[in-house]
Amino acid sequence: MSGETVGQVDAKAPSEAKKSKKNRLSGGFFRFVLTRFLLIIPTVFILVTVVFFVMRATGDPISAAQGGRLSPDELQRRIHAAGYDRPLIVQYGDYLLKLLHGDLGTTLTDNQPVSSILIHYGAATFELAVLALVVALVVGITLGRLAAKHRDRPSDAAIRIFAILCYATPVFFLGLVLKLVFSSSMGVLPSSGRSSLESEMQFGRLISPTGFYIIDAFQLGDMRVLGDVLVHAILPAVALGLLTAGVFIRVVRTNVISTYSSGYIEAARSRGVPEKRLLSKHAWRPALIPIITVMGMQIATMLAGTVLTETTFEWKGLGFMLSQYLKARDFVAVQGIVILIAVIVAVVNFIVDVVCALIDPRVRY
Repeated sequence: MSGETVGQVDAKAPSEAKKSKKNRLSGGFFRFVLTRFLLIIPTVFILVTVVFFVMRATGDPISAAQGGRLSPDELQRRIHAAGYDRPLIVQYGDYLLKLLHGDLGTTLTDNQPVSSILIHYGAATFELAVLALVVALVVGITLGRLAAKHRDRPSDAAIRIFAILCYATPVFFLGLVLKLVFSSSMGVLPSSGRSSLESEMQFGRLISPTGFYIIDAFQLGDMRVLGDVLVHAILPAVALGLLTAGVFIRVVRTNVISTYSSGYIEAARSRGVPEKRLLSKHAWRPALIPIITVMGMQIATMLAGTVLTETTFEWKGLGFMLSQYLKARDFVAVQGIVILIAVIVAVVNFIVDVVCALIDPRVRY
């Protein structure tokens, strides 16, 4: 009887140990996710604080936007009505309180709620960023893996030169070159805007447009409108996407080469595993961690690049409006747009951390 009991205990021990290990790993992962999520709060708070005080460094927003257009008495009246003559710390506390209630203020130049500006134009920027990211991933991963496969060959050298050119070329200059070649010279692609006037009129028929023209085109069920939207997106998406693709090419090439020459790859090669499988399976996944990390950091670069890209192609998104509000010195609108971009960057970095932890459990500790 005692022997059977001991046998049963020995049989249960491995399964209980395995279950305990699984629970421990799950607990570690969720603690990691919770910690990274909570770090978003102080990050956004610091960014909001810095943006607020930097914007106030040159004076109150009304004087900056309307100083030369109003009489001194009218200017002072508006400053007092908006509360900008109060102590700065009081204005800061009031601004934080409004932020907690989702109130980002009202633009000074066109008297619109900043939140409505973010919703209306944010969709255009997000759509452009997604399309540009697709271009960057397709070009960066494809050419990066190809360069790693043909290391130190002429094709590898050509791809590396291409990557340097992509990264070093200013996005507005690349945009102008693309417009000159494909719009002015060849006349095959439109040079500006998100769609043609005819498509804009079609979007006006929608009862509840999303602001994402690709989605709205599907709502219309008109493939001509969808084609028109995609054609207008090609040049700005390529211009912005190639900027990031240059970084992806170098990162993918470096990390794939590093894992491709490691010991376990050599062991798999000695067992007769085909080179194509070595590259596509054994060397690729370990190289994903630094690649995904860099991709997350490049989101910030891409969002910064949207300002120049949208201005170059007159793509009316947040970047385009940010440049317009900067010219008008509308610091309330600029402040709201910058804060939204900061929040997006913080959330994207959180998502990148979670994805890295799912791929490699060592990241959690």
